[in-house]
Amino acid sequence: MKVTSVDLEGASSVEALEMAGAMYRDVAEELAIAMEGLRQGELAEAKTARAAVRDLRAALQLLLEERNRVEKLRREAAGVVEGQHLDFDAARTEIGRRLACLRDASGR
Repeated sequence: MKVTSVDLEGASSVEALEMAGAMYRDVAEELAIAMEGLRQGELAEAKTARAAVRDLRAALQLLLEERNRVEKLRREAAGVVEGQHLDFDAARTEIGRRLACLRDASGR
């Protein structure tokens, strides 16, 4: 069985996502080979298939977590907070309006 490990220390989210995807593909390939062996009556492949399924599940979980992390970073970079875009121009205008009100109230 081919063992693929993912070292996430120091990896960016995109790199980790790519590594998780590669691990997923490797384990899926190993599972396909083990399943073919089972179909041909090689009962020793059952243990390999079970391990491959466990690894595939872990790889899929890692892939989904990294995908969610990358998507969150993309939304933050685009200025999306809780599903809504931030309108910085409107915020700037509102801040200016409030500052003007404060200046008027102070008598300057």
